[in-house]
Amino acid sequence: MDQCLLALVFGLLTLGGCSARVVTVSPGPLIRVEGQPVSIRCDVNEYSGPREQDFEWMTSREASGARMKIISTFDASYSHSSLSKRVASGDISVVRLEDNEVELKIAEAKALDAGLYWCQTPSTDSVISGNYEAQVQLIVIPNTLSVSPQTPPQEAAEGSDLTLSCNVTRALTQPTFLSVTWSLKSGATSEEILTLGPQGGVATGAKFARRYADGGIRLVPGKNGLFELVISRVTTSDGGTYECNGTEWTHENGGKWIKIVENTKEMGTVKVIPTGQSLAVRATSSASPSSTSLLLSPSDALTLLCSVTADNLQALALEVTWLAGDRDIVTMERSGIVISNTSSSLERTGAGEYRLGVRGVSAEDGGDYTCRVRAFIDKGGKSAGGGGRWHMAAEKRSGPVTVKVSQIMPSYTLTLEPALNPQMTAEPTELACHVTNVTHLPPGGRLGVTWEHTSLPGEAPQTSHHIGSLDGSGNLLLGSMYTDRLRSGVMSLTKVQPNTFKLQIIRTQEIDMGQYSCSVSAWSVNSQGDMVKIAEYKSSPMTVRWDPKRPSLNVVAKRVREASVGGATFEMSCTLTTENLGEAGYSVLIQSQESLESNVRTIMTLSPDNVLQHGGATDPNRRDSLVLTKSGPAEFRFRLAGVQLSDRGFYWCDITAWTKQQAGQTWTRATSAESNKVRIDFQENGPSFSIAIQSDDTSVYPSKTAKMECSLSVSGSSPKTDDLAYEVRWFFTRLRGGQTTTQVASVDRFGIVKAEIRNSSSELSVERRDTHTYLLNIFGTHDSDSGEYYCVATPWYLSASTGAWTQAGELMSSRVFLTVQFAVWDSLQLPLLYGASASIGVGLFSLVLGLVCAHCCCRNTTHTPRSRNKLMDLEMD
Repeated sequence: MDQCLLALVFGLLTLGGCSARVVTVSPGPLIRVEGQPVSIRCDVNEYSGPREQDFEWMTSREASGARMKIISTFDASYSHSSLSKRVASGDISVVRLEDNEVELKIAEAKALDAGLYWCQTPSTDSVISGNYEAQVQLIVIPNTLSVSPQTPPQEAAEGSDLTLSCNVTRALTQPTFLSVTWSLKSGATSEEILTLGPQGGVATGAKFARRYADGGIRLVPGKNGLFELVISRVTTSDGGTYECNGTEWTHENGGKWIKIVENTKEMGTVKVIPTGQSLAVRATSSASPSSTSLLLSPSDALTLLCSVTADNLQALALEVTWLAGDRDIVTMERSGIVISNTSSSLERTGAGEYRLGVRGVSAEDGGDYTCRVRAFIDKGGKSAGGGGRWHMAAEKRSGPVTVKVSQIMPSYTLTLEPALNPQMTAEPTELACHVTNVTHLPPGGRLGVTWEHTSLPGEAPQTSHHIGSLDGSGNLLLGSMYTDRLRSGVMSLTKVQPNTFKLQIIRTQEIDMGQYSCSVSAWSVNSQGDMVKIAEYKSSPMTVRWDPKRPSLNVVAKRVREASVGGATFEMSCTLTTENLGEAGYSVLIQSQESLESNVRTIMTLSPDNVLQHGGATDPNRRDSLVLTKSGPAEFRFRLAGVQLSDRGFYWCDITAWTKQQAGQTWTRATSAESNKVRIDFQENGPSFSIAIQSDDTSVYPSKTAKMECSLSVSGSSPKTDDLAYEVRWFFTRLRGGQTTTQVASVDRFGIVKAEIRNSSSELSVERRDTHTYLLNIFGTHDSDSGEYYCVATPWYLSASTGAWTQAGELMSSRVFLTVQFAVWDSLQLPLLYGASASIGVGLFSLVLGLVCAHCCCRNTTHTPRSRNKLMDLEMD
C-alpha cells in the first residue's frame, strides 16, 4: 500500500513538471504616435485550473521604478487613482479576446504613457511553475507626419499628361517608415491608383495595374519628401477628384509592418476635356476651297482635301477615310498604311492635312464625297514604344463635297428577229438581237444584253420573267426560273459578234410560247477599274407561237399465260401506241384490285430509266415471284409466279410518257393512259391423300426385330416435295380387333421422333425412308409385343393458293397383327443346361466332402494281442 502511494505522488510530480504556465505579450519595443490608439495583447498558455483566466496590467516609467496598477479583468477597483478617470471614461480599457487572451487598449496615446508594461495572471495552478507575467516597452513619439499636395490643373485635354505632386515628410526620432498613396474619387467610389513604400516597393490598384505595366503611369521621386505621379495620355475616365495619402509605419520584432499614423489630403478635381469637343473635320476641293460642289468632265482628275483640327492634335493618331456616298474608297490607317479599294490615292501633306486624288473620272465617280476621321489615343506610356493599347477617343465626318461628271449618253438601234422559228413542240428556237448605229460609246466601252420572256396576251395572269443577261464583262447572270435550263445547256445566251446577241432553245416547249425582248446596255470603265452601266435600250417584243398538237397514248393489256389453279404462273403484256409524241421514255405502274369497287393497289413500278421498284402491296417474301420487263419498243410484260387465292382480282398497266430536251436532263411528263383490266380467277382444289400399312413378316421369334411400313400417297394437285410433310403416329392393341389402343411412337412434321413408355423390354424406333414412307422398328421382340398395329397420318402441305401451310384430314391405315412365336427347344435349352451343371456340381461336391471326412475320422492304431494267460484264466473260470 505504501509503495502504491509513493508511485502516485511521483507521477503527479512528474506530470506537474511537464506543464509550466507561459505568459506572453506583443513583441516590443512598440513605437506609437501621440494621439493615436494603442493595443497590447497578452495571453497565457500551459496552465491548470479554470479555462477563463484573469489578467492584471501595470506600468512603470523605468524598469527599477515603482509599478502603477492600470486595470484588471476581475477587480474593478484595481486601477491607480491617477488612472482611474481614464479607465472610467474608456480611454484605457481591457478587452477579452479568448478565455486565455486579452487586449489592453489606449484610445489616444499620450507622451506620459511611454514606459514599461507588465501583464500578470493570478495563479490557478496546483503547483507554481513557469512565468506569471510578461513585459513590453511602449515608445510614444510626437505626430510629425505632414502631407502637402500641389493642386493639379482643373482641366486637361484628352491625350495629354497629368502630373500629381505630393510632399510627405515627418521628423525622424525613431526608426519609422513612410508610404505615399494616390487615389481617384469619382462619385461615391474611390479607387487606389498607386502606393509607394513603406519598403520602397510599388503597388497599384486593380484598374491601373496594366496601365502602370505599359508605362502609362509612372512615379517620379523628388527631393525633400516630394513625390510626383505622372499619368500619360489621360482619357475621360481619368476625370475626378484626386487624393494624396501619407502613412507612417513601424517594423516590429515579429516581422510585421504596423501602421501607426496616416494623413489624407484632397489634391483637387480634374476635368478631362473629350477630344470630340475640339475635333473638327472639313472637306474641300483643291480647285475651289470655298465651294461644296465640283463639276468635272470625263477623264479629268479629282483632287479633294481633308483638314483635321483638335486641341490635342499632337497626341492623337488619326485614321482618315474618304467615302463616296456610303462606300469606302481609300483609308489611311493611324500607322500611315494606305488601303484603297479603287485606283485612287491618299497622302498626308501636313499636320492634319490629307489629300485625295482620283485620275480619269467617269460618270460613275460622281456623287457626294466625305472625309471620316477617327482619333485614337495610345493608353500605353512612352516606354511602350507607341505600341500599347489604343483607345478611340472620337470620330467625326466632314460635310459632303458634291462631284458631278458631265457625259454624253451613248445611243444605238436594236433589231430582234428569229433565226429559227418553231412550228411545233420540241423544235429548236433561235432569236438574234442586232445592235446598229452605235454612237458616243466611251473608249473601252462594251455592250451587254438582258433577255425577257412574257406570256402570251390573253393568258391570265400575263407575267414577265427574266431569262438571263450578259454584263459588260461577259458574265452570265441567270434568271431564277431558267437557272436549270441554262446551266444544263438546253437554253443558251451568247454573243456571236461584237454587236449581235443570240438566245437559243434546243427543244422548245409549250411553256416557251410568248413574247421575247432583248435589252442592250452600254458599259464603261470607271476610275476604280470596274465596269459600270451607263445606258440601256429595249427592243420591240417578238412573238414565238405555234399550233400545239397534244400527244396521245393508248395502252392495251392482254393475257399471255392464264393461271387456272393455285401455284400456276400468270403473265400479262401491255402494248402501247402513241400519236404526236416523238422520242420518249415510259414509266409503268402495275396495279390491281380485288373487285371493281375495292381499293387500287400498286404491285410494281418501272421508271423511264428502267429502275424497278416494288409497291406497298407486295409481300416482301414473294418479290422473287414478280417480274416486270420491257419486252419491246412499245411492249411491257408482267409475270406473277405461284398465284395464290389472295392474288385473284383485276390487273392493268398505268403507263406515262416522258420526254427529255437532251441527254442528261430531267424527264418532263408528256401524257399518260391506263390499259384495260385482265382478271385472275380460279378455285382452290387441294391434293388427295391415302395411307397403307404392310409388314414383310407378321410372325417373329422372341428377341428378333419386327418391321412395319406405313406408306402414304398423294393425288390431284400434288405439291412439291419441299412443300409437303406428315405427322405419323403408331398405335397397338393386344387383342385382335380390340378397341382400346395405346400410342407407342410418333414423328411430327418437323421430323422429331417420340417413343412412349411401355411395359416391355423391347425398343422402338421410327425411320423415314422417303417423303411418303415411314418404318416402325421393334428391336428385341417379346411376347408382350404381340398384337395389332396400325398407323395414323396427318398431311401438311404448302398451299399454292394461299401461300400458307394447310393441314389435310387425318388418315388411318388398316391393322397388321404381329405374332411373337414360342420356341420349346429354345425355351428348354437354358433350364437343361442349368440343371445338368447343377447336378455335376453337387456330385463333385459330395465326393470331395466324403474324402475329406474319411481322411479326418479314420485313425491308424496298432493291434495288441490278448494275454494267453488271461484267456486261459477265463476259460478256467
